[in-house]
Amino acid sequence: MRSLWRTLDRDTVRVAALICASVAVVGVSYGVTAGSAGFSLWQLFVLAILVLGASSEFLFIGIIAVGGSPVAAVLAGLLINSRNFAYGLSVGSFLGQGWRRVVGAHLVNDESVAIATAHSTLARKRAAFWLCGIGIAICWPLGALTGGILGSVVRDPATLGLDAAFPVVILALVLPALKERLTLIAASVGAVVAVGTSTFLPSGMAPLVALLGMAAVLPFRENAR
Repeated sequence: MRSLWRTLDRDTVRVAALICASVAVVGVSYGVTAGSAGFSLWQLFVLAILVLGASSEFLFIGIIAVGGSPVAAVLAGLLINSRNFAYGLSVGSFLGQGWRRVVGAHLVNDESVAIATAHSTLARKRAAFWLCGIGIAICWPLGALTGGILGSVVRDPATLGLDAAFPVVILALVLPALKERLTLIAASVGAVVAVGTSTFLPSGMAPLVALLGMAAVLPFRENAR
């Protein structure tokens, strides 16, 4: 494991730190929201540790808050997190074996996959993934716990403006990848689909539907062969 960390460069560490910091900030917003919805500190903290998925957790507490059933909330959360299946196909080759593979699968998320796939060598992909994944696994629950504590003071998380930090960091992270034509096409189609469907789909579904952007580049890949 020590040799793994030696492959990290300063830019990767800096980007991972920025991502983890933004995740902690959004975690505060989540904690405030969950506390306002009636979740206790231990409930939102355990949920943050076990699920480790911001969009699915926001959706879960949102459904519960409006009187929905726990079963419906769980199914909705699982549906949103089903995008991790595609991520798993990207990172499965460098998760390792045994318990490392099990732990690594839990750390698969938008950010850890994005920072890993930005590298060219397998060693750097693996190191970047574990650095970001472990950092998020620590920062997200701590941010949620902090937000839960602050929830007794700040009832409306929207007044903090915390949610803006997260998409800005992700956008900065993926911009270099958009230099590739096929990636740009897939991202553009996905963005149009997400924006167009967000007006009528349930909260959190638009990013999942945006994966259809990948289908737009299939003809180009076939021609390339």
